Amino acid sequence: MAAVKIGTSRQVVIPKKAYDQLHLTPGDYLEVEVRGDQLILTPKELVDKRLADAMADLRAGRTIGPFKSASSAAKALKKKPR
Repeated sequence: MAAVKIGTSRQVVIPKKAYDQLHLTPGDYLEVEVRGDQLILTPKELVDKRLADAMADLRAGRTIGPFKSASSAAKALKKKPR
């Protein structure tokens, strides 16, 4: 277990090994919880970040459809990407 120091602005640096293991990226959110005398940080995916990712996909043309039916949409989802 790594030890970290709290900075003057209450900031904590997440050790690289933990950062990589959790697949964190700049801009990710962490839920902060106090349990007894422990501080628990849990990665969270917020709607805002997911929406921003979806909008980036739309702008980059990484979409499929429109579809005439739900079954044709389901078939498209099962196809392997090119």
